[in-house]
Amino acid sequence: MDKIMKVQKWPISSRIFHWVSAVLLLVTWLLMVLYQNTDQSLYINLHKAFGLSVLCWMLARVFNRLLTKAPAAVVMPDWQKKISKLNHFVLYVLLIAMPIAGLLMTVYGGRPVDVFGLFQIPVFVDPDRSAARFYNNIHTNIIWPMIIAFTSLHIGAALYHQFILKDQLINRMK
Repeated sequence: MDKIMKVQKWPISSRIFHWVSAVLLLVTWLLMVLYQNTDQSLYINLHKAFGLSVLCWMLARVFNRLLTKAPAAVVMPDWQKKISKLNHFVLYVLLIAMPIAGLLMTVYGGRPVDVFGLFQIPVFVDPDRSAARFYNNIHTNIIWPMIIAFTSLHIGAALYHQFILKDQLINRMK
């Protein structure tokens, strides 16, 4: 039985939002790795600027998702559809929550956030070291591992569909 089926693609705007989100997340993570291995403030400042870019991009992505029509559903068991919808929802929430937690960690730490040298987000709260530590813990110890887990599930499912089921599901985002 031939499992290859013709799938409808997501609208071009959704595909652009998807792939740019992935690139922004990867760049933001790489900048943190560079900072941790060199301790140069350039990398942490760029990490914060890209993190805020992720936030803005994800908010625009939510609006795009609300305004665009999804392609026809792919045939798969109901449990897979439910897990897929839940995974996507959680990824959206995490990719919005992560930069918010990072911003709050920074401003509660008494530091403004420079956004690519274009402008700064000033410290808009009274500095509070315990609040800064709280948001740091959320940012690094809770949300980041969850992003890794849910992104891994997302990529794993895409690879399962592509190489095991060979149903061309991944073509919807190409």
